[in-house]
Amino acid sequence: MRKRKIFVLDTNVILHDPSCIYEFSNHDIILPITVIEELDNFKKGNETINFHAREFARALDSISTDKPFEKGFRIAKGKGKIFIELESEFHTDIAKSFSSQKHDHRILNIAYHAREKYSKNEVMLVTKDVNLRMKAKSVGLLAKDYTTDHVKDLGSLYKGNRIQENVPGELIDELYQGEGQFDASFLDVETDLKSHEYIILKGEGRSALCVFDPITLQIKHVKKQTAYGIKPRNAEQAFALNALTNPDIKLVSLSGKAGTGKTLLALAAGLHLRKNFRQIFIARPVVPLSYRDIGFLPGDVKSKLDPYMQPLFDNLGVIQNQYGEADTKHQDIKDYLESEKLVVSPLAYIRGRSLVKVFFIVDEAQNLTPHEVKTIITRAGEGTKFIFTGDMFQIDHPYLDSHANGLSYLIERMQGQKIYAHINLEKGERSELAEIASNLL
Repeated sequence: MRKRKIFVLDTNVILHDPSCIYEFSNHDIILPITVIEELDNFKKGNETINFHAREFARALDSISTDKPFEKGFRIAKGKGKIFIELESEFHTDIAKSFSSQKHDHRILNIAYHAREKYSKNEVMLVTKDVNLRMKAKSVGLLAKDYTTDHVKDLGSLYKGNRIQENVPGELIDELYQGEGQFDASFLDVETDLKSHEYIILKGEGRSALCVFDPITLQIKHVKKQTAYGIKPRNAEQAFALNALTNPDIKLVSLSGKAGTGKTLLALAAGLHLRKNFRQIFIARPVVPLSYRDIGFLPGDVKSKLDPYMQPLFDNLGVIQNQYGEADTKHQDIKDYLESEKLVVSPLAYIRGRSLVKVFFIVDEAQNLTPHEVKTIITRAGEGTKFIFTGDMFQIDHPYLDSHANGLSYLIERMQGQKIYAHINLEKGERSELAEIASNLL
């Protein structure tokens, strides 16, 4: 018979995913009272973690009974029980090395006592804090990361485009000379094409850029286009602009290292399509340090946020400078900002806005949790298009990594959907120096 497990949850797991208690099958969960205290400190505010703390508290209250928590209560049908463990005197094994003043150590102490109290069960501490996991293992406790929303194999993560060699020349000619498309069954591919997957066809000394249309099942020619003065410099950027301007695609993700043009292309496409949308929103998460919000930074709200938002204005400046100051398109960007037809804002400040007919760019999406990405997308109204950009290997969030972040999760889960397209941009176009530094340093 399989040994029943008991999972002791750290605060950061709940702030990462407020629905986490439903992810442990029929095993039991212990919530240290220290975690409840920490969540109480997070319940006020407008940052994502504040909403998560309140969401979890409401969920816990809804499933609890009027009886004391001593015997625990059932989480849901088919699930285990949840217990709230009060603090005990610091165990001598813990007190030897760890101060009782830190919340992490108090959670560690409760987990250590739980292992002795429930000796017939396998007790395991679940935390996103790698240092706390190391501390737990140093005193003989089992400890693991919360991996429910992890991407298992980054090496095989969907890239959104492929190169197809040895294509008959007449098929490539068909794209250029015929109607710009041919039936996908004519293309001999090793694996099935996904919806809106982009392809570089090569064969008999010729090449062509194309995309698989999931509606017509046709391979269609992708022509390089200019968006608000920005021209694609490589095939991947041409694919990205095609996806960004395609009205049939409601969700786009662009991944790639710094300097590949992700944000610039998304902004240019939004400005190019401005008349089709009520507003353009461009937002990025303000990454807290160890779940501290921007209130810990010095200065007023504007001075706190300026460093986070400046890269977005830098990209707007690049686009604006494609035109002279006397050009109407140069002035239009200023007018859009003043009239709030173009809004640049921290992501938390977007909450509560009406998202109908909005071209919504989420920059630095790798610093979002999977739960946050889901929350954002599920608020999409009619006529809204979402674009998520980021680099899975440049994460600032203290409890996320390349396997566990909103952008990786989005790509893995949404690939193949008929309203979704993804492009991984690999070639840096910022400058020769930036490209060399990105590859070698």
